Amino acid sequence: MDAALDGKSKKRKQIQNKLFRGSGEGTASGDPDDEDSQPKWKKARLSTKLFVKNCEISHDQLRQLLKSAVLGKQHKSTEQGVPNLGWCHLSHPKHLNSVVVIVLQEVSQLHFYKFYLQFKHLRKAFRYRFCLPAPSANFLADLIGEQPNGNKEEERILPTPSSLQVSSSSLANPQAITDLQNDPIIQKYGYEKVGLVRCLLTKEEMKKFDFPLQGLANCKNFVSTECVGPVSDSSPLFGLDCEMCLTPNGNELTRVSLVNAEGRCVMDELVKPDNKILNYLTRFSGITRKILKPVTTKLRDVQAKLKKLLPPDAVLVGHSLNADLQALQMIHPNVIDTSLLFVRNLGRRFKLKFLAKAVLGKEIQCPDRVGHDSTEDAVATLELAQYFIKHGPKKIAEMKLDTAVNSQQFLASPKQKNTLPLCPSGPHKEARLPTDATWQKNSGILECLDLAGQKLLFLSHKAGGSTLMSSRFCQSILCTSDEEVLEQAQAEVPLSPFSVIQFSQWPHPLPPSLTVEMHKKIKVKWAEMSTVYAGPFGGSFCLKPLKKLFASFGPIHSLEVILETDEPYLCIRYRVLEAAQLAIETLNGACVQGVRIKVQRPVQELTLDCDTMVSTLETDPENESTIYVNGMKESYTEEDMSQKFNLLPSLEAVFLPVDPQSKKHKKYCFLKFRSSECAQNALKILQGPTGLNWKLVCRRALTPSHLHEWICHSCPDPGSPQASDVVPLASKEKSPLSPQGEELKIAMSRLDERIAKLHGRLPPHTLCLVLLPGTESVRGSSTGLGLISINGDDIKSATPEVL
Repeated sequence: MDAALDGKSKKRKQIQNKLFRGSGEGTASGDPDDEDSQPKWKKARLSTKLFVKNCEISHDQLRQLLKSAVLGKQHKSTEQGVPNLGWCHLSHPKHLNSVVVIVLQEVSQLHFYKFYLQFKHLRKAFRYRFCLPAPSANFLADLIGEQPNGNKEEERILPTPSSLQVSSSSLANPQAITDLQNDPIIQKYGYEKVGLVRCLLTKEEMKKFDFPLQGLANCKNFVSTECVGPVSDSSPLFGLDCEMCLTPNGNELTRVSLVNAEGRCVMDELVKPDNKILNYLTRFSGITRKILKPVTTKLRDVQAKLKKLLPPDAVLVGHSLNADLQALQMIHPNVIDTSLLFVRNLGRRFKLKFLAKAVLGKEIQCPDRVGHDSTEDAVATLELAQYFIKHGPKKIAEMKLDTAVNSQQFLASPKQKNTLPLCPSGPHKEARLPTDATWQKNSGILECLDLAGQKLLFLSHKAGGSTLMSSRFCQSILCTSDEEVLEQAQAEVPLSPFSVIQFSQWPHPLPPSLTVEMHKKIKVKWAEMSTVYAGPFGGSFCLKPLKKLFASFGPIHSLEVILETDEPYLCIRYRVLEAAQLAIETLNGACVQGVRIKVQRPVQELTLDCDTMVSTLETDPENESTIYVNGMKESYTEEDMSQKFNLLPSLEAVFLPVDPQSKKHKKYCFLKFRSSECAQNALKILQGPTGLNWKLVCRRALTPSHLHEWICHSCPDPGSPQASDVVPLASKEKSPLSPQGEELKIAMSRLDERIAKLHGRLPPHTLCLVLLPGTESVRGSSTGLGLISINGDDIKSATPEVL
C-alpha cells in the first residue's frame, strides 16, 4: 500500500515538474542559493509596485536596478532577487542574458502621449512605465553613475572608517589568523615569497582582462614587441605608463614613459595621434593643445623605439597595463599588472595613488599638479612590483590594505611598522569592510561591469555623443546617422552583455515654441476627451438630480448649462477620462427626466481620433489588468476599502488618489489585478447584483497611474494662471499642425519602427529599457518617461508579483 502511494506521489511530482517547465514557473528542489540547483528553465522576472505611491523613479533608483542586473549574474546572494530597490524587484537575475538601454534624445513623456498612436510598438511591447525626473545636463552620466577616475582603469576606493589601527601584533589572536588565511593575496600566492615569474599574468588572465593578444580579431593591426625569449626570476623589469586623449576612434596615445629596473627613465615621448583630437583629457593626462602642437612623433615611431629598447626577456610592469598596451597597439607576452598583483575581494582593485602611499610611502598624482606624470606613475608601478617580490605576499596581507583605504593617514615609508593611527574607541580594534550592498550602492555601472569582467557597448549618433566615449570601460561606436546606429546595434547588441543605444533624431534641440505648442494642445486634447455634452433637456428639467447623476461616474471639474441652443444642454467636464467614458456608455440614448438624450464628446480638431484613442488606451498593457471604480463615500477609511476589495480574487494593489488640499482620498480609485482575466472577473463581481453591497460604478481603466498624475498637474483649475491655456479649440482660430509638427509625427513613427526592429533582434531573457529623458523649454522642463520589460516575458500570460 505504502509503495503504491509512493509511486503515485512520484508520478504526481513528475507531472508537476512538467507543468512548471511548460509555464516557466515553480519552485526548484534543493538549495535555492546553490547555482547548480537552479533549473535551466527558470526565468528572470521583473515585478513592480509603480502603481502604488509615487511613480516617479530617480536616476539613482534606475541605476540601482541596472547594477542589480549586472551583479545579479555574478553573485549567488542575489539569485532569488535583489532586495531594497524599493520600487521594483528583479527575480532570478542570474538567468538574464543581457541588458539593453535605448535612449531617445530630446524625447519626453509629452511626446509619447502626444504621438501615442504612432508609438505602436512601444505601447504594446513594454508592460511597465514610470516617470523620470526633469532632464539634467548629462542624462547618461546620471544614469551610468560616477565613472572611475582617469582616462584608464582606476578603481573606486571603498568607503571605510578613518583613523583605524591595524597592527601586526593583532595577528596573535585566532580571528586575525583566520582573516589572514582568507586574504585574497594569501589565497592566490600563499605565505612564502614568490619570484618574478610567479607574478606574471597567465595567458588566460590576459585574455580575461582584455590584454592585446595574437590572434584576437581586434588586434589584427597591432605590433608585437618580439620579446619571446625565456623569462626567469632574474629577467629585467620595465615600468610602463601611457597617457591618452579622445579622438573619434576612442582613446589614442599622447605620451609614453618607460623606466628600467633602477627607476631611470629610458623613454619619455609625446605622440601626436593620427586622428582629430576631440578632448585632450588634460585633467588626467596633463596634455594640452599647446604642448602637443609642435610634436611630430607618431605611434609607429614609438612602437619602433620600444622594440629596440626592450630585450628579448623583458617584463613590462604597469597599473591597468592592458589600457596602455591597447593605446600603444602593441602585443607583449610577459606582463605584471599591479592592479591585479595586489588583489582584493570580489575582483575589486586599488588605485595606484593609494598603493604608492600605503605601500611605498610615496605621494604621486598630487592635486596641485595638472594631470598625471606618466614617468612618475611608471616608477611607482615598478617599485610596487619590486616591493611585492622582495617582501612577499604575507607582508602585503598583514598590511590589511582594505582597512586602510580612505584613511586620512597612510604609511610614511615602507620601513615603518604596518600600523595606522589609533582608533578613538580603543586600540587593536579591527575595521569592518563595507558590505557588498554598500559597495554596490556607491559604485557606478561601469565599475560593476568591470567587476563582472565585462564592458559596456555604447552606440550613438555623432551628434549625440557622450563622455562615455572617453571611458576605458566602454566600447564606443559612433555612427553618422540613426539608420547606421540601428544597423550596428542589430549586429553588435545581441553579442554584448550590456549595451546603451542612443538615437539622436535631431542634430539640434527642437524649437522651444514647438514644445510649448505641443504642451498646450495635449492639455486641450485631454480636457476635451474628458468633456461630454448631454441633452437636449426640456425646459422644465431639474438641475440638482442631473448633477448627482453625472457625478456618479466620477469627479466633475465643471458643469455648465448651455442655453444658446433651441433646448438646454449640459456641458460636463470630468477630472478623469474614465468618468466621461462611463457617462457616454451608460447614458447615451437613455431616458432621463422623461427625455431621451444624447451624450457625446465635443467634435473638435484634436478629438476627431478620440474613439481610436480610447479603444487603444483600453488595450494598453498598463490598463488591461486595472479597473476604475467610483462611488466610494468620504467616510470610508482605507481599512474599509482594503477589507472590501480584498474579497476580489487576485487583487494586487489599490491606488487611492489624494486631494492635495484636504489630504483626504477622493471618491474614486484604481484597482490593479494580476492579469487581464482577473480584472475582467472583478468587473463582473462589482457590476453584479451584489456589487459588494456598495453603490459603485466601474470600468476598465484608461489612464496609467503616472499619466493620471501628469494630467492632474497639467490641467489646472479655472482660477489658476495657466487656466487660460485650456480653452476649447472651437473658440480659437484653427491652427493645423505646423510643418515642423508634421515632421515630428513622422519622426516618432520612425523611432518606434527602429525600436521594434532592434527589440525583435534581442535574445530571450534580455532586460530592455527605453528611456525618454525629457526636454527643456521656455515653459520649463518636460519630464521624461521610462518603459521596461524583459524580452520573452509574455504580457498576456505573465503574472508578476507586485510588492
